[in-house]
Amino acid sequence: MRQRVHWFQHAEHETLGCIEPWLKSRGVQLRCTRGFDGDAFPRARDYDWLIVMGGPMNVYVQDRHPWLAAEKKAINDAIVNNRKVLGICLGAQLLADVMGGAVSQNKYKEIGWFDVELTSDRPSLLMDWPKKFQAFHWHGDTFKIPPGCVNLAKSDACVNQAFARGNAMLGLQFHLELTHMDAQRWLQDEEPKEERYVQGAAEILVDHSRFAMNNRLMESVLDRMLGA
Repeated sequence: MRQRVHWFQHAEHETLGCIEPWLKSRGVQLRCTRGFDGDAFPRARDYDWLIVMGGPMNVYVQDRHPWLAAEKKAINDAIVNNRKVLGICLGAQLLADVMGGAVSQNKYKEIGWFDVELTSDRPSLLMDWPKKFQAFHWHGDTFKIPPGCVNLAKSDACVNQAFARGNAMLGLQFHLELTHMDAQRWLQDEEPKEERYVQGAAEILVDHSRFAMNNRLMESVLDRMLGA
């Protein structure tokens, strides 16, 4: 039976990136909900795997984005019903928030290519990853590690970069899914002003190989989650 994968989108320009062709090559049934467009959120019985992607809003601004409340309920439904869940950037923050890990503004914005270092508590989900690597970041908020989860990674700008519970639930603050073309599209939508941990467009786009390396790390996690 084909696995049913559902994903939540939060902005037109923020897609699944390299995740979509990987999923389609595995023959999964793929569906999307766009709460910001008025879509109704699914029940956990309607899918096997939930992927919650990034977006420009904050998890604590439900007054401006009231659909966030319904999305959080849908994420909780996935957790309660033991679905596989992958959260990326805003998606990881939403997952943390639902599980009791507070989300707040980080001391620094982190946009561009910066080192991520894994902790010693690396689960089998991340066994194919090197201890230290460059990842692409685009965030201003951070999360506390939810109860029952393990802190997996850190960077100089942000202490909590990833968390997991077992091999079927993972939150990543950084964007391994992003392709070079995706980054170009993001930078057309918003070009960041350079700061201590914020790079300009030229520096972000100069090396295609960094995106390919990140995509390989993403695909290794997807392989392990698919078999979990």
